[in-house]
Parts: sequence; C-alpha cells; structure tokens
Amino acid sequence: MAIETLVLPERPKKPKWLRVKLPVGKKYTELRGLVDKYKLNTICASGSCPNMGECWGEGTATFMILGNICTRSCGFCGVKTGRPETVEWDEPEKVARSIKIMGIKHAVITSVDRDDLKDGGSIIWAETVDAIRRSNPTTTLETLIPDFQGITKQMDRIIKVHPEVVSHNMETVRRLTREVRIQAKYDRSLGVLQYLKENGMRTKTGLMLGLGETEEEVIQTMHDLRAVDCDIITIGQYLQPSKRHLPLKEFITPEQFKKYETLGLEMGFMYVESGPLVRSSYKAHKHAK
Repeated sequence: MAIETLVLPERPKKPKWLRVKLPVGKKYTELRGLVDKYKLNTICASGSCPNMGECWGEGTATFMILGNICTRSCGFCGVKTGRPETVEWDEPEKVARSIKIMGIKHAVITSVDRDDLKDGGSIIWAETVDAIRRSNPTTTLETLIPDFQGITKQMDRIIKVHPEVVSHNMETVRRLTREVRIQAKYDRSLGVLQYLKENGMRTKTGLMLGLGETEEEVIQTMHDLRAVDCDIITIGQYLQPSKRHLPLKEFITPEQFKKYETLGLEMGFMYVESGPLVRSSYKAHKHAK
C-alpha cells in the first residue's frame, strides 16, 4: 500500500537585497558600549533592527515603555503576549536618563498594548515625554502609540505633551487587518490618525508588505491615509519572526517599493520611506523637521 506524503509549499527564499551589513562606525561603537555598560533598553538592539548602525550613527534610537508583554496577540509580532507586569512608575525617568547617557538627538518611544490598564498606559506615555523634555530639552520626539481602543481621552494626553511626531501603524491593508492584527480595527486606526491630525499633530503610520496584499490594496490604503491627512508613511518588508507567526507570502522587490514611494509623494505625503529594510523608525529624525 502506497504511503501518501504531504508536499508543503516552499517558503520564499530570502533575496540578496535583504542581506544586512553589520553595523559599523565610531558613533555606533560608542553607543553600543554605553548600552552594554549601563544595561540600557533599546528596541534597536533587542529587536536586532537592520538599520541600527545607520540610525545610531545619526543620533536616533527607539525605546519601548510599559514592559515587554502585550495584551494583544497580533499574528505578525514577535513581542510576548500574556498578562503584563505591574507598571513601573519610575520608568519615565529611566528612559530620560538613557537618552541623556546616549546623547540621543531624536528618540522614538513605543510600547506594548496595555488594554489591562484603565488609562491604556497613556499616563505613563505623557509622563515619559515630560521627563525626556526636562532632561533632554534639545531632543526631538516621536511617539509610536497603540490605538488606545479609540478612546480620545487617552489620546488627549499625548496631544497635550505635543511630541514632534505621533505615529500609529496601520500595519496592513483592510482585507488582512482581522487576520494580521486580530484585536485592532482598520477604521479605528484611521480614526486615531484623523483625531491626532485634527488636534494639531504631525501624523505618521507604517505598512509591512508580503502578507498576501495586492498592489491595488496597498494603493487604496495609501489613499485612505491621505483622506485623513496623514503626513508620513513608512513601507517595509514583513519578515516572519518564527514558524508560529503568520507565514510570509512573498518578498517585495526594491522596484515595487520605489513605485510606492513615488506614488506616495504624488499623493501628497510629506515623507515616504519605502524599501525592503525600512522599519517604523527609519529616518525618523528627518520626519520631525
């Protein structure tokens, strides 16, 4: 009796344009030493960002607040999901101290989702911005925030401290949102960006490609973002963190990323960062200008 074998589809092979050069340079080496010496927590290092050397060389770094356990379980994300730990109320001062030690010119602050907290973590968010401003008055800031479940009172705390840029990532197209982000909603995220813009913020978002979206869907998403007057967009390649995460469907070519960049600028985005290795904080320092 013949035994049937299951033939699994081949995973796309990583193309040559995704090869990452090891970070080098005097500034990178200096900051790497400070991070190790003082045990500073940056997403750049812990997330092995492919642009770490370039960003650090330009004086930009990304810090995550409110712990490292998320209340949501997005299919693309490598952050742990579960019951978060107790809020550390001295965290704003710790982050401000890290930025001062590293001599950061532009800081990006992000966080896990904290749906377990009544304020969604927005109080710590605002206190972190205030603490950074006190210790580092010349440092510009981008806050990469969660959707705060669309609660405007929580977004108002971010608006009040007025970082130079407020970012909230759409991540994917409308059709794939339920699968990719699970507890998030496409229109709610658009509403967050619209509310921030209407209240005087410079707004930014990010998309990752390779999850099965079509070119038409990406372009429609870009149009939706311009309809709420979003200023800045980053577009990069999705890379599967592990086998238990959403499978990678395809690698997008540099030429296709360039096409989206051209289209985005024609649509009226102030800045478009589009490329295989682009991440949310890529070239973030210039977005604050």
